[in-house]
Amino acid sequence: MNINNMLRDEFKLRIEQVQSATELIDEGKTIPFIARYRKEQTGEMSDEVLRDFFDRLKYLRNLCDRKETVVKSIDEQGKLTQEIEKALESAMTMVEVEDIYEPYKKKRKTRASLAVEKGLEALALIIIGGNGDHETRATEFVNEDLLVNSEKEALDGASDIIAQMIADDFEIKKPVRDIVNRESLIETSLKKDGDKKETALTYSMYYEFSELAKNMPAHRILAIDRGEKEDVLKVKIIHSQEKIESIVRRKYIQTKNHEQIMASIIEDALKRLMLPSLERELRSEMSEKAGERAISVFGKNLSNLLMQSPLHEKVVLGWDPAFRTGCKIAVVDQTGKLLDTATVYPAKPQEQIEETRKTILSMIEKNKVDVIAIGNGTASRESEKIVADIIKDSSRDVKYIIVSEAGASIYSASKLGTEEFPDLNVSIRGAVSIARRLIDPLAELVKIDPEHIGVGQYQHDVNQGRLKEALNAVVESSVNNVGVDLNTASVALLSHVSGISASIAKNIIEYREEAGRFKSRKELLKVKRLGNGAFEQCAGFLRIKDAKEVLDNTSVHPESYIKAKQLMQELGVSSEELLASSKDAVSKLEEAANREMAQKLDLGLPTLKDIISELKKPGRDIREALNAVILKSDILDLDDLSIGTTMQGTVRNVVDFGAFVDIGLKNDGLVHISELSNSYVKDPMSVVAVGDIVDVRVIGIDRERNKVKLSMKK
Repeated sequence: MNINNMLRDEFKLRIEQVQSATELIDEGKTIPFIARYRKEQTGEMSDEVLRDFFDRLKYLRNLCDRKETVVKSIDEQGKLTQEIEKALESAMTMVEVEDIYEPYKKKRKTRASLAVEKGLEALALIIIGGNGDHETRATEFVNEDLLVNSEKEALDGASDIIAQMIADDFEIKKPVRDIVNRESLIETSLKKDGDKKETALTYSMYYEFSELAKNMPAHRILAIDRGEKEDVLKVKIIHSQEKIESIVRRKYIQTKNHEQIMASIIEDALKRLMLPSLERELRSEMSEKAGERAISVFGKNLSNLLMQSPLHEKVVLGWDPAFRTGCKIAVVDQTGKLLDTATVYPAKPQEQIEETRKTILSMIEKNKVDVIAIGNGTASRESEKIVADIIKDSSRDVKYIIVSEAGASIYSASKLGTEEFPDLNVSIRGAVSIARRLIDPLAELVKIDPEHIGVGQYQHDVNQGRLKEALNAVVESSVNNVGVDLNTASVALLSHVSGISASIAKNIIEYREEAGRFKSRKELLKVKRLGNGAFEQCAGFLRIKDAKEVLDNTSVHPESYIKAKQLMQELGVSSEELLASSKDAVSKLEEAANREMAQKLDLGLPTLKDIISELKKPGRDIREALNAVILKSDILDLDDLSIGTTMQGTVRNVVDFGAFVDIGLKNDGLVHISELSNSYVKDPMSVVAVGDIVDVRVIGIDRERNKVKLSMKK
């Protein structure tokens, strides 16, 4: 099994790319580092491709290891044949390997194994062979000492052995599995007493439902799984029974006389052993694939959320809404530094509306607040009405926005939250988080475990280990794609930088507190336990604003500084011109992005282009080119809407069946997949992303349930 050739063919790469990518991964280089700074070696494989490549590499290596283990085990039993070796060699999945190994595994006590202990295996072989009168031969196997008291017991035991042999026959199981996977129908119905469950109405569309298993989308699979788990739904799998039986019959029935005994054995083998096993396997694979899809959706949504444009140079008042316990208020400056806090009680039962007005207006004037960020949880829309009313009386031009507060309470009670604000009330920390995630979504949201950020579908029903692994990869990619300010970054943010562990991140903070601001990237080598290997991987992703060396505020790696300076010298471009974004300097740089210059500098063309891109705008934030947030000054009510009303909204979540858009109401409106575009849409993510500002039209209003249906069709 040649793993390199398989990876080459699957990913459509050159063998040199496969070898280089594999070597870099084996050396311990991170995916962001390889994708950004080793483009020549990998042929510019992207971050996403490299992650898929890494996952597949691990799988194939594990497959090879498993094959070796299986061969060794069967050989030790003295049962290894050329046929088995050949079958294992051609097996391309773990499932196929386990099918081949199944007959040779140590099993718990079964009807077949008990029959073997009674000495009935020889009778089973006689029956399979179809030679002679098996009923007469059965008398030879009656043995009271072995608890075989009659010909019937002997035949029953032999039948159990044959049924197990059929169920374990990998040559039969493969085509049967193909039919089960390709043609099985999933049928669901309301379980008896299921309608008494609180969640029963949630699954009403599945009370009488059927669909081909292979066509079922991820969100329906996960919904059915959950309905079954909650004891509301009954799930049944319907097979192409005749087609499956014919496959087994062709191999195991020799003559018409032979059919008399074998037909019932085959039926038992399928009904009792093989099909239940394949049904469990099918449901498991469906759930796994649906889970992977859900994880993928969550990951893409999370990526778009983290990459939302920051709100620069604004003082933000964070408002964490509540009823009885009061709304928690926190004001932070442009850098996220806490300036002021308060708790107000505008809602019932206190209804201190006037006191709230005075407190908030005072905080706005005192701290020169520009924007109010309101959390979208309980009492959010009630708070919005109050805020919209208050800012009308402010002498400042204050706007507000509804912000997702998902995970804010988790951060508030976390170890990190306690370390950041040891003297601050837990509930106030949530308001700080809400304000900060408007100033810099990435820097704040990395403090929260990704699974607690609500931009997924059925995320609690999928493999939590796999979810965590995938989401952490998304965070890592986002952080390294944007870059990190070395002099302001938190431990949480630094911990996601390529090559930096949590302990090294703490050492960086300690060094910064003791020695003051970092003045150059080289200074990182003075940090405890940050050696040359870690420096190589992290340096390019860390920025130092106002550094003496202009390249320290770019993603140009220190290993390329000499080449970058040679380029500047060759073009006659100074650092001052770069910092001033001189049009002449930018023009010269753009013209230099060619193979001739790359050869002159002894650089790969991809690296040259990356250097030029950074020199054109040192210190740029790639998120600035993305969607800005929509700030509001007045409230929208459901009564303000009618069919046909058009407006702008912000995409809050994208799922397989559509997108949820915040248009300023208590509940986000749903744009169903069929309403996303005038043309057919297979995947909503091909049309919209979390954070997108979109134009929508109201096509349905459910005032009783406070729900709005929207359309993006022209």
